[in-house]
Amino acid sequence: MQPRLAVVREAIALEAVVRLVEIEQRRDAAGCGGVATFLGVVRATHQGRRVRHLEYEAFEPLALKAFARIEAEVRERWPAAVVAVHHRVGRLEVGEASVAIAAATAHRAEAFQVCRYAIERVKQIAPIWKHEFFEDGAAWIEGALADPDDEAARRDALSRACA
Repeated sequence: MQPRLAVVREAIALEAVVRLVEIEQRRDAAGCGGVATFLGVVRATHQGRRVRHLEYEAFEPLALKAFARIEAEVRERWPAAVVAVHHRVGRLEVGEASVAIAAATAHRAEAFQVCRYAIERVKQIAPIWKHEFFEDGAAWIEGALADPDDEAARRDALSRACA
């Protein structure tokens, strides 16, 4: 069984990621009342250009450290929450999943908030880079730009999640 926080090279199975949070949540006598998920999928177009495929790269040890930090931040705000983050690297075709997040909490509203917070923070602080290949060329898309200790970035992610 894979860990809840992972950089993966194979196709992401959302059901498997959900199962990871469900298993962890069952250890709590109260259990969970809601599991929310987010699945990021490769789009067919970006800024008016037709996408052929993407290639993701990550500095895996630091990406896992960023995921662990996100998990700790989630636990700080939502103490009983369980979160899983899987991000794929390598070549991805249009329609394939690049990132999957699952969040289990006692109540559905919190599950949605945790899920949104986690993806916002992944985009802010995880060292993952995207190389987009178009019909008419290619471009690198900037990865994480925020300092993980930047409280303003963290507040921004929280405000998006709890809007």
